[in-house]
Amino acid sequence: MHTMSTSDFYYDLPEELIAQTPVEPRDHSRLMILSKETDTIEHQHFYDLCEHLREGDLLILNDSRVLPARLYGEKCGTGSAIEFLLLEQKGDKLWEIICRPGKKAREGAEFVFGNGRLHAKVVEVKEDGNRVVQFCCDGNLFTALEDIGHMPLPPYITRKLENKERYQTVYSREPGSAAAPTAGLHFTPQMLEKIKSKGVNIAYVTLHVGLGTFRPVKTDNILEHKMHSEHYHLPSETAKLINSTKAAGGRVIAVGTTSCRTVESVATFGNGAITESDGYTDIFIYPGYSFKVLDGLITNFHLPESTLIMLVSAFYGYEKTMEAYKKAVEEKYRFFSFGDAMLII
Repeated sequence: MHTMSTSDFYYDLPEELIAQTPVEPRDHSRLMILSKETDTIEHQHFYDLCEHLREGDLLILNDSRVLPARLYGEKCGTGSAIEFLLLEQKGDKLWEIICRPGKKAREGAEFVFGNGRLHAKVVEVKEDGNRVVQFCCDGNLFTALEDIGHMPLPPYITRKLENKERYQTVYSREPGSAAAPTAGLHFTPQMLEKIKSKGVNIAYVTLHVGLGTFRPVKTDNILEHKMHSEHYHLPSETAKLINSTKAAGGRVIAVGTTSCRTVESVATFGNGAITESDGYTDIFIYPGYSFKVLDGLITNFHLPESTLIMLVSAFYGYEKTMEAYKKAVEEKYRFFSFGDAMLII
């Protein structure tokens, strides 16, 4: 296959199809069913998902929780306004952040947030302009963030989110993401119970989604794109379930590109073997990649020219993926984080 260029993954999306608010209830979003066996496209709702799962299948969910990582505060001494966005934990209450305006955040500068609830000091200014800051607060930093932080919604969502929990999955547990693993937003607790009662297993991985997820691919030759690195953990019980599912002929279905990248990373590092694993991955999956674990994928509709639409094309086939996206636009599906989903099986 010729080297693909970024523009091969462009599609035309009318702005009104970018979902600004989530559908209520969660599982009433639409679900496009793409069959790898029959090449058919069906239009259903997310609550119909169970019909397409079989006893012995395994769903892999990412239990990462989005940090309310956007902080508005002021500089000590001058009182001038500052905005922080937490990117990644580097140590105890030590974080890499982006801040605006940057010129106020030189090394040694101190800031205060939430009427003194949280203090921060810049300990390093990195080459790319990011800062490393040491936070200081009474008690747990995550608790302080839950109280005074704001959700870092993606740039294409311009509406204020009324309920912070709608940008969390119902099974989110491990705080650390800068963005939600959005394919999981459609599940309700009742739906997960229904899936389990059908004999489908559910296993968890944790991948903390970085803001690099939204970074457009700037190089025309996709092979030159440098993927951002994200921290993941695949627990031993998940490894066991993947292995036993595969051995019994069941299907492993990833909920979201983050779950997919975690499982495929572990398989790649382990030469096909899945064992408990913890580390960083910058795996970039694009057409031509051969999947080592995945049999199915549940995912939302992604931005044109993004690494995520490239991943979907790798799994479903380039032409078929672009055709499905064209169909989704025609059928007025809702796109991106708060939008509808597809199941490729």
